[in-house]
Amino acid sequence: MKTMNFKIGIFLTALVMLSCGGEKKKEIASSGEEAKEESSKLTIEKPQLTFGFIKLTDMAPLAIAKEKGFFEDEGLFVSVEAQSNWKNVLDRVIDGQLDGSHMLAGQPIAAGAGFGRQAELVTPFSMDLNGNGITVSNDVWSKMKPNVPKGEDGKPIHPISAEALKPVIESYKNEGKAFKMGMVFPVSTHNYEIRYWLAAAGINPGMYSKDNIQGQIDAEVLLSVTPPPQMPATLEAGTIYGYCVGEPWNQQAVFKGIGVPVTTNYDIWKNNPEKVFVMTKKFVEQYPNTATAVTKALIRAGKWLDTPGNRKEAVKILSMPEYVGADEAVLANSMTGTFEFEKGDKREMPDFNVFYRYDATYPFYSDGIWFLTQMRRWGQIPESKPAEWYDKTIKDIYRPDIWTKAANLLVAEGYLEASELPKTDGYKPATTDFIDGNKFDAKDPIGYINSFGIGNKENVEGVSSIEK
Repeated sequence: MKTMNFKIGIFLTALVMLSCGGEKKKEIASSGEEAKEESSKLTIEKPQLTFGFIKLTDMAPLAIAKEKGFFEDEGLFVSVEAQSNWKNVLDRVIDGQLDGSHMLAGQPIAAGAGFGRQAELVTPFSMDLNGNGITVSNDVWSKMKPNVPKGEDGKPIHPISAEALKPVIESYKNEGKAFKMGMVFPVSTHNYEIRYWLAAAGINPGMYSKDNIQGQIDAEVLLSVTPPPQMPATLEAGTIYGYCVGEPWNQQAVFKGIGVPVTTNYDIWKNNPEKVFVMTKKFVEQYPNTATAVTKALIRAGKWLDTPGNRKEAVKILSMPEYVGADEAVLANSMTGTFEFEKGDKREMPDFNVFYRYDATYPFYSDGIWFLTQMRRWGQIPESKPAEWYDKTIKDIYRPDIWTKAANLLVAEGYLEASELPKTDGYKPATTDFIDGNKFDAKDPIGYINSFGIGNKENVEGVSSIEK
C-alpha cells in the first residue's frame, strides 16, 4: 500500500511540474507577444492633444478615432472642440491653440502658396472623398426645373448642368437683382466646385485679383462666404438663393422644406478629395512620433467608417451634440448610402461619403495640385508660375511620408493588409471624371489651366492673360 501511495505521489508531482512548465511556457509566449506589441508602439512626445473641427459629417474620422478608442490605443489623450468658422480653425492651428484640425484642403495649400494668412502647415491625412452638394431655394428650383431633362419616371436626370440655371440668372438680372450664392470659404473645395459647375455651363463666377480679393470681378453670380451650419437659415431668409456646402446642410434644406439639392460634388468631380487633417510643420518636426500616432488612429477610423455595417453607429455618434449635433434622420440620408434631392426623390449614392475606399486617406500630391490650379485659374494666385512650382509647393505641404510610416506600422500590428497601401509616386493617373469631361493631369498643370474657356490662362511666355 505504501508502494502504491508512493507511485501515486510521484505521478501527481509530475503532473504539477508539467502543469507549471506549461504555464511558464504560456507566460513566456505571452510576454513575448506583449514585447513585440510594445516594440511597435511609438514613444509619444506629447500625449495630451486638442483638435478642432467644424460641424460637418466629414469630421467623422476624428469622432470615431476618439469614441472607438483608437487615439487611446496610441497613447494619445485627445480633446476635440467644435470651431465657429474656417478662419477660426486656421488661426487657432497657426497660433498653437489647437494641435491640429479638420480643415479645408485648400487652407494649408493657400497658406503655403501666398493667398491669405501665410504659415507652414502640413497634412499627412486626407479625411474623405466627395460629401458636398449644391442646393438652391425652392423658388429657384421651380424656375430651373422646366430646363432639366426628365427620365421615363418623370424625375430629373442627373447630373444636372448649370445650363438649367442660366435662364434663371438672366431673369434675376432683368429684374435688376444680382444672383447671390454662398460657399463656405474662399479657398474651400466648395468655392472651386461651385465655380467649376457654373463655368462648365459658360456662367462666369467672378475673378480674384491682387487688389480685389472678393472674387466677384465680372461675376454673373455673386459668391460670398457663409459658415456651413448657417447655410439653411441664410437660404430661408432669402439672403442667398443657393449654396455649396458639405453634409448635413444640403439634406437639412430638404428636411426643412426650404431648398432642393441639384447636384453633388461626386457628379462635378468623381471621388474628389474633400477635407484634410492639418498640423503645423513645427509640430510634426517637434513631435514626429505623435504626428505618426495621430495619423495611425485616423487611418483606422477611416477604415472603420467604410467597413460595412458601421455607418448606423457612426450616425449615432455624429448626432451627439459635441460632434455634428444634427438629427439622425438627416445625417443618415447621406451617410448610409443614399441622397435625397427633391423631397421624396431619394437615390442610391453609395460613394457620396467615402472615408477609406479608393485610397481616400492617402494625401496625393495630385489632389493638392488640383487646388493650386484652381487658385491660379480664378486669380487667387495672381501671377504665372512654372510647372515645377506646383510640384515643389505641394511637396512642402502634403506629407505622404508620414502617412506611409503610420500605415506600415498598422500593417505590422495587423490592423491593415500590405495590399491596402497604394503603390504610387504620389500622383494619381490623369482623369476625365469631371462634369465637363475635361482632362486633369497633375503633371501638366499649365496645360490644365489653359484648357478652360473661363478663367486665367497662361500664354507661351508665361505671362498671364484672362479669357471670359
